[in-house]
Amino acid sequence: MALHLQSTIFGQLMRLLSSRRVFKYPDEIDLSLWEKAVQQDDTYPEPSGNASNTLQGTGAANGARLSPISQGNHGNLIVGWYGPDDPENPQHWPRALKHLIAFQMCILNFAVYIASSIYTPGEHNLMEEFHVSEEVAILGLSLFTLYAESTHSPPLVHFVNFLPMLALRGYGFGPMLWSPLSEIPRLGRSGIFFYTLLAFILFQLPVGLAPNVVVFLIFRWVTGFCGSPCLSTGGGTINDIYPPTQVPFLICIWASAGVLGPVFGPLIGGYLAPAMGWRWTIWAFTFLCCLVLVIMFFFLPETSADTILYKRAARLSKASGRHLISRSEADSAHHTARDDALLLMRAFTLTLFEPVVLLMNLYAGLLYGVLFIWFESFPLVFGNIYHFTTQQQGLVFLAILGFTLISLPLYMLWMKWSLVPKMGTKAFKPELMLLPTLVGCWSLPLCLFWFGWTSRSSIHWIVPVIGSGTFAIGVVTLFNTLYTYLGMIYPKYAASIFAGAALFRALFGATFPLFAQVLFDNLGVGPGNSLLGGISVLFIPVPFVFYKFGERIRRHSKHASA
Repeated sequence: MALHLQSTIFGQLMRLLSSRRVFKYPDEIDLSLWEKAVQQDDTYPEPSGNASNTLQGTGAANGARLSPISQGNHGNLIVGWYGPDDPENPQHWPRALKHLIAFQMCILNFAVYIASSIYTPGEHNLMEEFHVSEEVAILGLSLFTLYAESTHSPPLVHFVNFLPMLALRGYGFGPMLWSPLSEIPRLGRSGIFFYTLLAFILFQLPVGLAPNVVVFLIFRWVTGFCGSPCLSTGGGTINDIYPPTQVPFLICIWASAGVLGPVFGPLIGGYLAPAMGWRWTIWAFTFLCCLVLVIMFFFLPETSADTILYKRAARLSKASGRHLISRSEADSAHHTARDDALLLMRAFTLTLFEPVVLLMNLYAGLLYGVLFIWFESFPLVFGNIYHFTTQQQGLVFLAILGFTLISLPLYMLWMKWSLVPKMGTKAFKPELMLLPTLVGCWSLPLCLFWFGWTSRSSIHWIVPVIGSGTFAIGVVTLFNTLYTYLGMIYPKYAASIFAGAALFRALFGATFPLFAQVLFDNLGVGPGNSLLGGISVLFIPVPFVFYKFGERIRRHSKHASA
């Protein structure tokens, strides 16, 4: 395990304090290793002034023997892996280390997502303390698109109405920046994970200690922006370390951890808010994030292969006195400022101009929007109709957890027995991944109609509770399948692709709760849920279309794999 501590935040700090005497890389211990990692590239001229000494090395990609390179041979020396079994290659890391990293991605995803909904049971406390309307209180959940009316003071009204332009850069737009940055070799993933989570924790202080609603909303936006990398880049990390046959399983678990965050939020908040106030709902997940931060400090190494090779090339250049570069540096040697700007815009361009990505994200965003609007409709059903206490209302969400614990293993067994054996064969195509969606796409409208029309005092409360649980079938078979499919056809840009997915989830999850009160006040619980169910019915053909025509659509994309 010590081999991989060098690139953790702890390892980097110890190397700095000890002048690189502890946690040495293998090439710093055995100086001859640099020759094994070098291959010649004649595409990009070597900068003048570099004397070329004769050497022999081993090609990184295939282990082929290279001929001697003399000063007259104008080619860069590309640093690759030491060989096919290079222990620094994330794909070759020990299984225990891979699982530890995946666990960190899952618990980070859960901890940040639970922040979005855990304070929901404390909305009324916040309304009373800050003298604001219910719409303003709901903004703490939605974080993004704001409209509010305050009874406190006219300046507050004008300021809160100004916040939409700012708030659109929270949970939703954060990954659109962080994910492309994590794909830049000189930055990598681990530092972005750690330092953004640290900022997320520090900015919870003004949230939990907010003297007024303006401070509360501003810093909810700031924390959302800082906490957003895990919502997308975690999927890229899983792609970094696991082989393609195992990625679908881990993406499934990682995505489910994100869904369970909002599910557990109202459950935990339902006990904390009445007993200790809404502020303690903030401190609860902040303490959890502190624990995650400590674990990441010691045990989250850099997983990006491009970053590992970029830093290896820098070390070997210094040790050998030659100009050695990584493949990513060679590929970007002639990049202009415009190219760099396009790189940062990659998440936007892939999301908006790739038909597969756009439609899949619209569909997943609808699911997430419905999930969040439920957090506003459940109190109407179980509070007003069935007269549950705040704590009992939180327990209702366990139905979704129960159905998830049933659906998830069945889904993973399908992948193990049906999908994985076909991977790597001529019969396999990514669209086979979409088979569960052909069943799951019916579960969302079924759930909404069931829940809406059985939520009445003449029907026992267990019936709508069971109906709400069926939502988990759609979450498991749709969320996991869609994201695994997108990661499979865009493996090189997985983090940016997942960033676009996070944007759509955030936008739908932000706007739907704002309409909840008007929707259910005007239509009632039954017709209101029927309207949502009718909208979800319109999206049922989407999985069928992509299952049948996905391969043809992918051929028109320059970014998707064939």
